[in-house]
Amino acid sequence: MVRDGYFYGIALFAVAVLLYVLTHSLLLPVVPVLLAFFFLWFFRDPERTIPQEPGLVVSPADGKVTSVLRVTTPEGESLKMSIFLNVFNVHVNRSPVTGVLEDVRYQKGLYLNAMNPESAEKNEQNMAVVRADEGYTVAFKQIAGLLARRIVFHPAVGARLKRGERVGLIKFGSRVDVILPGNAEILVKVGDHVSGGSTVLARMPQRNPKAEQDEQLVESLA
Repeated sequence: MVRDGYFYGIALFAVAVLLYVLTHSLLLPVVPVLLAFFFLWFFRDPERTIPQEPGLVVSPADGKVTSVLRVTTPEGESLKMSIFLNVFNVHVNRSPVTGVLEDVRYQKGLYLNAMNPESAEKNEQNMAVVRADEGYTVAFKQIAGLLARRIVFHPAVGARLKRGERVGLIKFGSRVDVILPGNAEILVKVGDHVSGGSTVLARMPQRNPKAEQDEQLVESLA
């Protein structure tokens, strides 16, 4: 469990005890007790089986795939996938690939509904860019939603991340966007439910060392 769950849970149990001491009523403490159990459940952090096959990109979040788009960026064509997290999903976020964290950009903002396309630009958000060991770059953006009021991201730029490693969370309803290279083979579709760290979103083409050596040889002889 994420430690925030203990903070909320203990505080609400304390409120319930205080209400009982002050009123000697069993009815009034019911609400804070129910809220305490909800927060303990909400901040759950289950273990996941992380796929080990090379070239796989796993989901950074639990939720439902709401869009898969091909977009043009200054670096070339990319694939952008959006995952919507409702209040019942696990909200712990994980690294989609093994590699080095090259950049982290936090932006304060609004709290529009995460299903609103404008939330990707206007809401509170945190973008993380990871250079995978295979050479390609994957970015994922934590976006606060209508209820979310805080984004948490732990690693610092330069940190080495493992595929499926816990990196932070978004408190309450939210959204996570994943930006992949344009040559990624997408393995999920809109409407699919994914699990952070264990569901494979895409597969990246693998380099052929022999072919690269042959190309280098040809270039050296040219």
